[in-house]
Amino acid sequence: MNASSSTVLFSFRRCPYAIRARMALACSGIPVQIHEVSLKNKPETMLALSPKGTVPVLHCADGKVIEESLEIMVWALEKNDPENWLFGYESDYSKQLISANDGPFKHWLDRYKYFERYPELSQNQYREQAEQAFISQLEAQLTKGLFLGGDQPFVADVAIFPFIRQFAAVDSAWFEQSRWSKTRLWLKYWTQSELFTKVMAISK
Repeated sequence: MNASSSTVLFSFRRCPYAIRARMALACSGIPVQIHEVSLKNKPETMLALSPKGTVPVLHCADGKVIEESLEIMVWALEKNDPENWLFGYESDYSKQLISANDGPFKHWLDRYKYFERYPELSQNQYREQAEQAFISQLEAQLTKGLFLGGDQPFVADVAIFPFIRQFAAVDSAWFEQSRWSKTRLWLKYWTQSELFTKVMAISK
């Protein structure tokens, strides 16, 4: 993926939005140059393409600029989707899952991670809010199959797991002992996958 290419992804290695974009690009096999961004010193080339200044940003070979991670995923997988991840993507179920992750869960996740900035509640209370907002829903769904769509992974799995990875990492000892056993197994599948290892190595 670091081979010479006229398509460039501005990325930040640990950002969950960037991770899901890189996962889809890697799965599709599209050659992309990964430009690792310092969030404290964002490159002028990226800001000229996308003044909002957040990653990921994809600058396509034809000049098109895609500024949203989900749009990057769909763009890549519509070109080549060997794992059939786009199956069911347009369903209300898929949209609801991703919306709940990117909305309420992300809200509570940020407060759980950076609880010192939000003294209104304790860290444990923020964690409980995140569990109620989304983790409990994932766990219930994963009792029905290995993945969120059943026995085969699809876009929602890939779009969501980087955020659950962040949630688990805040207090990994607690997470490993928590009641979310199905969610742990699901997360382990993704974080131990060859594809995830690949996309986390390219941006070091």
